Amino acid sequence: MRTKHMKCLAGVTAVTATVLGFSAGPTAASGHHEHVVRPGESIQKAVDAARPGDTVVVLPGTYRESVLITTPGLTLRGTGERTVIAPQAPATAEAPATAGTTETAGTAPAKTASGPAAAKGPRAANACAAGGNGICVVGTAANPVDGVRIRALTVSGFAKTGVWASWTDGLSVRRVTARDNGTWGIAQERSTRADLRHNTATGNGDAGIFVANSVSEEGGATDTDGTVVADNSVSGNRIGVTARRVRNLRIDDNTVTGNCSGIFVVGDESKPAAGAMTISGNRIVKNNKLCAATPRLSAIQGSGIVLTGSESTVVRSNVIQDNVGTTDFSGGILLFKSFVGAVNTDNTVQDNLVSGNSPADLANRDTSGTGNTFTGNTCATSEPAGMCAA
Repeated sequence: MRTKHMKCLAGVTAVTATVLGFSAGPTAASGHHEHVVRPGESIQKAVDAARPGDTVVVLPGTYRESVLITTPGLTLRGTGERTVIAPQAPATAEAPATAGTTETAGTAPAKTASGPAAAKGPRAANACAAGGNGICVVGTAANPVDGVRIRALTVSGFAKTGVWASWTDGLSVRRVTARDNGTWGIAQERSTRADLRHNTATGNGDAGIFVANSVSEEGGATDTDGTVVADNSVSGNRIGVTARRVRNLRIDDNTVTGNCSGIFVVGDESKPAAGAMTISGNRIVKNNKLCAATPRLSAIQGSGIVLTGSESTVVRSNVIQDNVGTTDFSGGILLFKSFVGAVNTDNTVQDNLVSGNSPADLANRDTSGTGNTFTGNTCATSEPAGMCAA
């Protein structure tokens, strides 16, 4: 009876706090607070009020704002597809755009907090919005933001990126839908030990999931210290998953379909080289959109897995089927020189099921590369001939 009574009191306390405001008070075990954001309230205001270890829960609604997170250990959690973060509505003469508004039936848009005590919130939100991003997790070289978790929400329609991270450690993004954003769905740079799982990235202008050393500077590959990209559904983007000038990560068990290219590993002549990663257990099927050339890359269509300028990457136990195109990058699994001519070295392509891809299931188009091996792959066609086990 005593235990039940305590649980009942805790539940009443949480509900009462939610009715009175967005903070539900500390949990008995940890002292961390839960901040509940309801329709008509600002997510950024709750994030700014949170302390390390707190959780911000965003109830169902469409929240028209960008959210910047700089607090370590923070959890931002929605309620699934019903929690949507979208750009601010375009300004009109009758209704100027206001940062931090929420659209829900029967409620008026609410402004973000103002005044000296809350000035951090609007400025932070605008910094993320100015970059065209939905959710930003941003630290510095001296002080990376560690342990942030983003859960169960949708980020849609931003000019650049749905979820953007820079200088983070241990970022975890799960059950997030990133759709119809102008460049990337979920992206990180200069970050380590990320865990990106069970997300959906669809209809984004470049990569659905993007992991890079830096988007603004050239340089050697970043050691991600074991970043994991796993169990995601990635479709209808330019590229499904891009790993650009990074090392030491896993890209496993994703479903990648309907993109121009499935998985693209990008390296260059810088040292350390990109690679030292594992790409395994993925299902990569019918990535047959045609994407026009860019200043950095020729046209792409019908690409399963592409390695350019990579070293010591293991491509193993993937199913790669029906990727068909007529571009330089078309085919099931292929090695290709990077756009600056860097070669592939010491990569292993092993035990994959590769079928129905055209012009070839396996293709080594980097004849200058050394130490690259193709073993145990079930396929029908290869360039050069003879690389298929069956």
